[in-house]
Amino acid sequence: MTDLTDPIFTDETKAREHFEATRWPDGAYCPFCGQSETVKKLGGKSMGPGWYHCSDCRRKFTALVGTVCERSHIPLTKWLMAMQLMCASKKGMSAHQLHRMLGVTYKSAWFMAHRIREAMRELHLTPLGGEGKTVEVDETYVGGKEKNKHRNKRANPTGGSGGKEIVFSLVERNGKVRSHHIADVSAKTLRPILEAQIDAASHVYSDTGGARVAAEFPNHGMVNHSIGEYVRGPVHSNTVEGYFATLKRGIIGTYHHVSQQHLKRYLGEFDFRYNERAALGVSDAERTQKAIAGTVGKRVTYQETGRTGA
Repeated sequence: MTDLTDPIFTDETKAREHFEATRWPDGAYCPFCGQSETVKKLGGKSMGPGWYHCSDCRRKFTALVGTVCERSHIPLTKWLMAMQLMCASKKGMSAHQLHRMLGVTYKSAWFMAHRIREAMRELHLTPLGGEGKTVEVDETYVGGKEKNKHRNKRANPTGGSGGKEIVFSLVERNGKVRSHHIADVSAKTLRPILEAQIDAASHVYSDTGGARVAAEFPNHGMVNHSIGEYVRGPVHSNTVEGYFATLKRGIIGTYHHVSQQHLKRYLGEFDFRYNERAALGVSDAERTQKAIAGTVGKRVTYQETGRTGA
C-alpha cells in the first residue's frame, strides 16, 4: 500500500533521516575513503543539517554524495515522492505526470525520472534459472506501426515491422526478468546473452524464433506458434509474453514514445518493478526502499542522459 501522507514526503528533516537510514543502515561512512570510525556529525547553524566530516580524508559530505540525487536543488521530499510514485505505478509514471504532481518543471521531472531509472538498474547480475528451474526467452518489437507513419518516414514503405526497436527478454518462472535492447536477432547477438545469463542446467523454453540459439541448451523445449501451438505440457512462453504485455501497455499508454537512446533505461525500470513485484512478497514501500538503496554509486549528470528523447 502506498501512503502518500508519510512525513518523509512533506518534512525535509524526516526525508533526510529516512534517506540516511536507508543508505547507512549500520551507521554513516565516508563516501570518499570508506571509513566509518573516523566519521562524525557536524553541528552548527552555518553548515545546516545532515553534514558529516571524515577526519581520515578530511572531507565533508552528506548522505546524498555519490548518489543520483547529489548536488540537486530539488527538495529531497520531492525525490522520495517521485521514487514512490514510479515504484508503485505498474505501467510507469510519465515525466509530465511527475511535473504536475510534484510541482517541478517538466525538464526537472524528466531528468529526475531518468536518474531514478538508473537507481533501479541492477548491477550485480547472476545467471537466471538453475537445476529444476525454467527460463523462457523471447523477443518483441517496440515502436509505432508503419501504417501510422508518414510515407516519407517509413522504414519499409510496403509495411512490415521495419523501423522498430528489438527487445530480447529472459524470464525465470516465479523469478526475475532480464531485458536487453538489441540490434538484431541473429545467433551472433543472442548467443552471448544466453550463455552469460542462463544457468546451463535450466529448462529453457522458447518459440521457433528463440530456438536458433536456445536449442543449444540440453533441456530446451519449443512451441510452434505458426501452427497454433502455444502450450505443450510445461513447454510455453506465456510468462515472457505476459511481461511484454505490461511493458507495451506502459510504453503505449503512459510514455507514448520512447527514444532509441533511452529505451534501455525504460527496460531497466520495468525489469525492476517485475523483479520486486507483489507476487514475490514485495510491497510498494519495500520496492521504494530498494530503489533508494540503488541510488548509491550511480551519479548521472545532465550531459550523460542527453537533452533529447522521451
